[in-house]
Amino acid sequence: MDVTSKTSEVPEEPAAAVTEKVWKAGRLEPMPIRKLPDAPPSLHILGPTVFLVALGVGMGESYMWPRLVLVFGPDIRWLFMVGVTLQAFVLLEMARYAMATGESIFFGAARIFKPLMWFFYAAAILIYMWPGHLSAGAAAFEEISGIPWQVTACVALVFVGVLFSLLSVIYNFLEKLLGLLIGLLVVGTSVIAALVGNWDDLGRTLSGMFAIGYFPDKAMTSAWFPIVVGSIAFAGPSGMQQMWYTLQLRDSGAGMGAHIPKIRGLRTEGEAESMPSRGFMFDTEDPAEMAKWKGWRKWVTFDALLLFWGITMLVTISFTVLAMSAARENPNVASLIEGGDRSAALKAMSDAFASAGSPILGTLFFAFIALIGLNATLGLFDSFSRGQADMTYYFVPGAKRFSMSRLYAGFLWGVILFGILILLFGPADGPAGILDILAFLSTFAMGAYCIVLLLTNNLLLPKKIRPGPVRNVIIGFGAVFYLGMLFYCLIRFGVAVG
Repeated sequence: MDVTSKTSEVPEEPAAAVTEKVWKAGRLEPMPIRKLPDAPPSLHILGPTVFLVALGVGMGESYMWPRLVLVFGPDIRWLFMVGVTLQAFVLLEMARYAMATGESIFFGAARIFKPLMWFFYAAAILIYMWPGHLSAGAAAFEEISGIPWQVTACVALVFVGVLFSLLSVIYNFLEKLLGLLIGLLVVGTSVIAALVGNWDDLGRTLSGMFAIGYFPDKAMTSAWFPIVVGSIAFAGPSGMQQMWYTLQLRDSGAGMGAHIPKIRGLRTEGEAESMPSRGFMFDTEDPAEMAKWKGWRKWVTFDALLLFWGITMLVTISFTVLAMSAARENPNVASLIEGGDRSAALKAMSDAFASAGSPILGTLFFAFIALIGLNATLGLFDSFSRGQADMTYYFVPGAKRFSMSRLYAGFLWGVILFGILILLFGPADGPAGILDILAFLSTFAMGAYCIVLLLTNNLLLPKKIRPGPVRNVIIGFGAVFYLGMLFYCLIRFGVAVG
């Protein structure tokens, strides 16, 4: 949803900047004061949160958590609820900075301390050069078609590159496409779960969300604790996906993002407006502006609670019911998984689909997994390219002679070509091995971005729009939660996450 098209026109720039007011934030260029656009109605269907849902409803929900349920039972799901709820608060706080300034959280990190931003610049390359979600989806497609997963993955990578290069305004198309794919996924898995599951499965799934403190001894072993930690990191959007959300908010025109031009595809890059050298701030001493700000906070809170938390939870409830049904169809599946057969969970769940009445349903399950892989890849590749282009444009000397669209295309095709090389010649041990690498690297970035959030929102924003103490405590808990689990794994078991 292009929110600027649903509200009033974006206020015009002042004719002269001689007497304009500015907001000084950190060590970089001050932000000129501009009018905040009117907020759209809180109730809406699509918004930039669809990117987080597309990225969040990935292999964590469809593969890693069902695997834990098959081994430990549905009561282990309380950890999933903690992870997703924490991510909803992170979403709200990421949105606070992006909507108040029109800047990405990366720009905010640079205002605090530039090496912080360079850390995320390097981390993004290290984490997301691995085409894990796409390769896992391609492996599911191989179960249906017999086509080797490497071939499907390479074709899909080229398809994504060509598609994004030809689009006029990338954000608008991608939001609608991801919304359609998420709709298919939510409705499809809910219907199948209703067919193969029963009321007892649903009841145990829901009660498991509140089995606070359940943690069997086996989960504390070196074989399983790193996997549990990786699964918690993969509950909802993992790694740097929440940070990229600030860029999608900006491109959607949310809050002060309405003052920033949108990224275009290469075909129409000549029509793009020039990028300002920094974001903007609104007048927090003006009651009318603060009233608009409250409207924007209601709008994004609806996104966080219903679109993000609600849809993510609904999909994972469906997959948990499927996992429990799979355990009935194949009582040995837990033993197979514990014995190292990492694909056993997906095969067992496919059998559960088929048990609803037709082998075609088993095939449909793998189609859903392939859909998740494509869905996540579209979102990830766009987000990675968006984030790297943003940091490069503003902070790499000489980069501004290129347009943002060209930098976006450069990173997009760079990650595609590297992905193809990894798929064909890389050292990774198949799709599951690539996913393990993603989980390994994601947790540290998540703990780090919680710290950055605390700094940007409390040091860079005007006092009237800073977060309250409860929200600060929750985000601080997030930093301790992710980094604590990571370092405990390192110290206790000599490994990070898996």
